[in-house]
Amino acid sequence: MRKLRWFWYLLGLVCLVHQPVLAQVPSPGAVQKERIVLLGGTIHVGNGQVLDNGFVVFEAGKITAVGQGTAPTGAGKVIDVKGKRVYPGLISLNTPLGLTEVDAVRATVDMTESGNLNPNARALIAYNTDSDIIPTIRSNGILLAQTTPRGGLLSGTSSVVQLDAWNWEDAAYKADDAVHINFPPSFQRTGWWAEPGGSEKNKEREKAVQIIETLLSDASNYAKQSNSKDFNIKLESLKGLFDGRKKLFVHLEAAQDFIEAHKLSLKYGVKQVVWVGGNECHLIVDYLKQNNVAVVLERLYRLPDKMDDDVDLPYRQPYLLQQAGVIYSFDYSGDMEVMGSRNLPFVAGAAVRYGLTKEQALGAISLNAARILGIDQRVGSLEVGKDANIVVSDGDLLDVATNKVGLAFIQGRSVNLDDKQKQLNRKFAEKYGVK
Repeated sequence: MRKLRWFWYLLGLVCLVHQPVLAQVPSPGAVQKERIVLLGGTIHVGNGQVLDNGFVVFEAGKITAVGQGTAPTGAGKVIDVKGKRVYPGLISLNTPLGLTEVDAVRATVDMTESGNLNPNARALIAYNTDSDIIPTIRSNGILLAQTTPRGGLLSGTSSVVQLDAWNWEDAAYKADDAVHINFPPSFQRTGWWAEPGGSEKNKEREKAVQIIETLLSDASNYAKQSNSKDFNIKLESLKGLFDGRKKLFVHLEAAQDFIEAHKLSLKYGVKQVVWVGGNECHLIVDYLKQNNVAVVLERLYRLPDKMDDDVDLPYRQPYLLQQAGVIYSFDYSGDMEVMGSRNLPFVAGAAVRYGLTKEQALGAISLNAARILGIDQRVGSLEVGKDANIVVSDGDLLDVATNKVGLAFIQGRSVNLDDKQKQLNRKFAEKYGVK
């Protein structure tokens, strides 16, 4: 029996060695060594400008020229993009990308810590650059992501990562950018999305709010102590909230609950607050504008929260925020959010039918997203001095029917746009002779 067992073991090992690898994550691109000119395309700058017959020049990972007509002369590589569209790389906010692979397989899910208060839980160090999902996200033009933990009252700390890296250290674009808090709602809905029920008062809310307030109070006092002898890792991780190094992302839906959460944050000296979810943001646009609060809207593909809301309200909210001058962006939170986040550009595109212009929709997931993350001096638009995070598409990047990304660059590095889905397509196309 022992000999037979070893025979099957060795046979299996031989099969593995000789089995061709079909679904490898592409290697990250090499550092840019030569000047590159993208010439002749339609340049969507990201700040509302569109340049026909334009050019983008970048060198050593930075954009050095953007304009129309003839590009500045100089050595390097010229890529003809005539008939194509050039965009800034898109940014996905509030996503557990890289923290979970297969929702149904617990061993691949690392986005939630045990316990209710985990400000010291850093998403960055759990970020998996070898995820098979990441290349599929890049294929639709998303080059940066805010990888974000989930769960509890205080989920942890997110980080901004670039999506073409060997490891989490290489991926880090802005480490520990924000702390995420799930503020308890006053009322909880019953039922489910297809058959929503009524709402009932949240009996645990008062206790949960008190826990949050105590934590903020302790953290505020801790931050004021220049040389604290009693090191507290949880309070240490919150210090950035009080000097502006970190933002507080408050996750909730109701307008009145957000106002309470915002005022509570200001009471203890939190510098910058972002509202995530914002299903009732249209009710308090003046408050948001006056207090310089940005909103990250959850995906538009959903029913309204209340039975008496207009059926198209989720789709019109971006336009209402745009008209009020409130900075906003989109995420893809909810069911199957990681695999589905490749559809982020189409979420923005859907809002175009409900009031936004195409350039405003593009700006929501490029320059606006960069502003919310505090990295708009580096990315978010195709402007001189910014990182060369660039996407070239055959068609409209926000249109599911014409989005076809052929080239992408992150800090000037050419990104391999192959992915598992494309590999499987080639495999079975070859098998069945499909061209």
